[in-house]
Amino acid sequence: MAATDRAVTVVIDSTGLKVFGKGEWHQEKHVGTTRRSWRKLHLAVDPITGAILASQLTTKEEGDASLVGPLLDQITRPIDAVIADGAYDGEPIYRAIAERAPKADVIIPPRASAVVSDTADTAPTRRGRHILMIKEHGRLGWQRAVQYGRRSLGEVAMLRYKVLIGRGLRARTLPAQKVEAAVGCKLMNVMTSLGMPVSRKVT
Repeated sequence: MAATDRAVTVVIDSTGLKVFGKGEWHQEKHVGTTRRSWRKLHLAVDPITGAILASQLTTKEEGDASLVGPLLDQITRPIDAVIADGAYDGEPIYRAIAERAPKADVIIPPRASAVVSDTADTAPTRRGRHILMIKEHGRLGWQRAVQYGRRSLGEVAMLRYKVLIGRGLRARTLPAQKVEAAVGCKLMNVMTSLGMPVSRKVT
């Protein structure tokens, strides 16, 4: 983590990592076919610096939404906003964020079928305000207003991990795989701290 006390925007996302364990190796050797299994790497990324602020490796059965709280628990700096895609939509996520960062903006696109609560006119929730804004300005207008495009930088961090660290895990047990992924994230932060590419538009 960078040595700074500035409030940080957090982009949360997840990706799959391949596992080639003992069972798959045995099947390939004796049967001739392979069956890939997967783990999910959940990351909380600073979109400004590209640093990985928190990480968690889980089985593929664990839902993305259940990892929001554990990821935020790892971040000691003040949080001014949490950005995630529509898979994280729902009041439980808003509550989990509010418990850890009460003043943080929550920027998650509501599902197309989302409706405001009965108290929308008198006491709208943060999620309800997003729904109303989308109804008034459209989804693209909402995205521009809340700067939702910053979420793409979380996807960039995922891609950077897979390119530099790898798309799979070498360890065979889940505890060892968690250590492997955590080390990979630390290495990513070391490389990120040394410098990031600077892109400029050529006219």
